[in-house]
Amino acid sequence: MHSAPRALCPHVEWAVAGVLGTRVSLDWIRQPAAPGTWRSEFSWQGQAGTASKLASALRGWQMLRFEVTSEPCPTAEGERYSCTPDLGIFHAVTGIHGDILIPEDRLRAALVRSRTEDTDLESEIAKLLGKPWDDELEPFRYAGEGAPVRWLHQVV
Repeated sequence: MHSAPRALCPHVEWAVAGVLGTRVSLDWIRQPAAPGTWRSEFSWQGQAGTASKLASALRGWQMLRFEVTSEPCPTAEGERYSCTPDLGIFHAVTGIHGDILIPEDRLRAALVRSRTEDTDLESEIAKLLGKPWDDELEPFRYAGEGAPVRWLHQVV
C-alpha cells in the first residue's frame, strides 16, 4: 500500500483479511510523498488468483495508491496490479523473471490504434507496459522515514 488516508487504514486491513481469510495487522508509517497519508508493505501467500482478489477488494476506494504482485507458480503466470486515484487500475501478466508479458491480441490492437487514431505506437506500448502507473507511483515506492528495511544477502 503506497498511500492511504489514515481513516481508510483499518478498512484496508479488513479488506485484505477478508481475501486472505486471516486476521491482518499492518505496520503503517507516514507517506512523505503525500502528506496526510500512510503507507505499509506486507507479504502474503495464497493460491493462484489471490492477487486479483486483493486488487479487486482494494480498488473501490478512490484515494488509495497500491500495487499487488503475485509470483509465477507451476500452475499460473505471475501478475502485477497497480492502482492510482487518477489512472485507475492496471493489470499485467508477468513471467518467471518479472518481465511483463503482453498478449499478441493487445499488441495488434495497439498497432491498429496507432494507425487509425491520434496516437503513436510508442505511447500505446508504454500503456501496455504500465508506464503511466510506474511514473505516478515511483515517488511513493521509496521507503519513508522509519520504514522497515529488509536486507537481502546472497550466500555463495
